Amino acid sequence: MWLVPESSIVANPKIHNHKPINLKPTHITAIAPYPIYPAKMGGQKGIASFYEALEKELAVTLVSTQNNGLPESKVGQFLPVLSKSRIRYVNPFLFFKLRRIIKSNQSKVLILEHPYMGWLGAMLKWFCGVKLVVHSHNIESQRFKSTGKWWWSILWNYERWTHRRATHSFFVTDEDRQYAIQLFRLSEKNCSTITYGFSFHQPPTASEKQTARKVLIRQWGIPEDHHILLFNGTLDYPPNLQALRTILDEIAPRLALVRDFNYTILICGKNLPAELDQLKAYKAIHVHYAGFVDDISLYFKGADLFINPVEDGGGIKTKLVEALGNNLPAVSTVNGAIGIPLTVTGSSLLVVPNKDPESFIAAILKQSFLKSDIPDSFFEYFYWDHIGKKAAVTLKEIGVS
Repeated sequence: MWLVPESSIVANPKIHNHKPINLKPTHITAIAPYPIYPAKMGGQKGIASFYEALEKELAVTLVSTQNNGLPESKVGQFLPVLSKSRIRYVNPFLFFKLRRIIKSNQSKVLILEHPYMGWLGAMLKWFCGVKLVVHSHNIESQRFKSTGKWWWSILWNYERWTHRRATHSFFVTDEDRQYAIQLFRLSEKNCSTITYGFSFHQPPTASEKQTARKVLIRQWGIPEDHHILLFNGTLDYPPNLQALRTILDEIAPRLALVRDFNYTILICGKNLPAELDQLKAYKAIHVHYAGFVDDISLYFKGADLFINPVEDGGGIKTKLVEALGNNLPAVSTVNGAIGIPLTVTGSSLLVVPNKDPESFIAAILKQSFLKSDIPDSFFEYFYWDHIGKKAAVTLKEIGVS
């Protein structure tokens, strides 16, 4: 990995003036205009892991903001040279900075993470002769529409404009790809599904899961005979907060009435609203708030069931992919399972209708006793190395040599 650390951006006048030095030729320059490292959240993990996998196939330079930490993984050349100011999204001088980087790298392809810098990508495509690829993590305008933002239609038109100027578009789900083909009027041959992935090619062992379960039981004082149910997500994000309220108001109270079913629900995630007071009022119905945890894999390995009553928001639910990859059975609403083909999950994922708590409870009672494992087909579809190879094939076809 070749890295320009953040401290060098200030100390080195050449880099501060946006004239990158000692760059090696790379096939691809990518722009992620927000912090990626440390990769804690699902979106950050997705970008970090995608480029780590892609770097095994093609040389990559990843350009991001100055408020990044150091990369935890190999991403080729990492240049944290973008301002952390919001002005970066409309700063015309970025054109000159990125043009220098692209020409120094002799890049053939420019990838935009999300459509927000579509204006910049279009200019660089026209003036640098690069092929433009937009890596869409969801249909952004629809995500904001579902959360009640009045300006979603403005974003929809800009998002459509950006994708129509791209040489190729990557979408995280087949549903998003079909949406863009039909409503953005994109050519089907110029669209691919490049899904979110999982970092391992096989699930944890039974011994690892049993050890993790013992840790959770000890840490949270959970009785041995309880089924440990898990939900996690950023809790000030409206779709996740609504899912949490469904758990608190609809699911947990109904479970408490089920005879001979002992359970504990663990809620992980930061930014819990203050009015919920650490969920203290819900301890009587066996709900505990773990907060933001440094090692979420411990919870995925140690829980008995993942519950995902998310009904809004766009794109794939990364937490559900990680749960299934850890061989954790799951129950999800239809909307919460978008992007996860049931053909690759076997019996590990049970999907129920939206806004149907009774069906959700019935599914919990069924899945909590599931003994089968996630099939190998899940890892064939979601393993990051396979995803990187698939993306590389497309990038070679559109102009990487």
